[in-house]
Amino acid sequence: MKTLYLECAMGAAGDMLMAALYELCPEKEKFLRDMNALIPGVGVEAGRVTRQGIAGTHMRVTVHGREEGHGPHDHDRHGHGHEHEHHHHHEHRSLGDITALIDGFPLPEAVRENAKETYRRIAQAESRAHGVEVGEVHFHEVGALDAVADVTGVCYLMHLLAPEAVCASPVIVGSGTVRTAHGLLPVPAPATARLLAGVPTAPGDIAAELCTPTGAALLRAFAGRFGPMPAGVVLDCGYGCGAKDFPRANCLRAFLMETEASSAGPNDAVTELKANIDDMTGEELGRAMEELLAAGALDVSHTPVQMKKHRPGVVLTCLCRPDDGDRLAREMLRLTSTFGVRRTDCARYAMEISVDQVDTDCGPVRRKTGTGYGITKSKPEYADLDEAARRSGVPLAEALRAFFRAR
Repeated sequence: MKTLYLECAMGAAGDMLMAALYELCPEKEKFLRDMNALIPGVGVEAGRVTRQGIAGTHMRVTVHGREEGHGPHDHDRHGHGHEHEHHHHHEHRSLGDITALIDGFPLPEAVRENAKETYRRIAQAESRAHGVEVGEVHFHEVGALDAVADVTGVCYLMHLLAPEAVCASPVIVGSGTVRTAHGLLPVPAPATARLLAGVPTAPGDIAAELCTPTGAALLRAFAGRFGPMPAGVVLDCGYGCGAKDFPRANCLRAFLMETEASSAGPNDAVTELKANIDDMTGEELGRAMEELLAAGALDVSHTPVQMKKHRPGVVLTCLCRPDDGDRLAREMLRLTSTFGVRRTDCARYAMEISVDQVDTDCGPVRRKTGTGYGITKSKPEYADLDEAARRSGVPLAEALRAFFRAR
């Protein structure tokens, strides 16, 4: 199977990830052309550089001709938590503003969704780290625009490369302190530490901020497993370079490999939250499940069980990302009658999901396709199929047949 392995021996940042993946991309011209058409005034260029004698690529993102440098590496483009001494005023953008901007990009839906999810992760981490509501987290305007290019660029390259599994090494985060808009903060910065919860890390021997919030969020979005490189055949290797030189080569390496499906192992990390409930009505339980989904759960279900004294009850199960586990456990305690929630951290085998549109005789229907572990399968989105059937005045089964005829 096609596996991407990210070696984070000098941490991770958005521009370094984008540069490493760019070196692997067979459609470099298309990538740059599409990226340079996204935001007026924002340019993306790939330049060849060397770091400690190693040749690689540095991605230069300019906003109206100016390249913003943030942080000791000049590779943290995020301004909400890490803006460094600007001598003139810029507006700020909220998470909603950034989401609306990404929604307007003429890129595949899967790319836009991954980019928005990455920003949601960063905003949630900043919210928890600095004690503000997610809606109050703001992004420095110029820094936000080049960070949007970094995040979107990585998500687009992942789409173009289409690996069946993504793995990463333990992340070297650096040490010391970093000067930010919040003052001097320890390395890793609080938001980065939140984003790396559950990920193997080490400080390394470089006293600097090596892993940025952007890099951490992108790793969490795509890497299903952290550990040693899997056994397999290396097909290509890309070097993404930061802007500064250090005693060690300031590079992130990306290996494109062919591995056995079994060697890649589980490629995703999830958390199961469970509670036994025997004293809630169906309406109350349904409302709690809806609110958990709205709060960010991946899935919520309930299973009938027999409780103490032969009373009927249910096991309420909430599936979520590990870094959302504490927050959603509190939500389960708040929304239900239970006095306790059990947590189990799991590894799962997850297929890579993409979404496209099929034009059927009954109207357009989105198609969800899963690939991975040597398997490919697809199915229509039920909501679209139901809408197409209602609009055409035909039974759902006829709309389904129209979908399969048009595939």
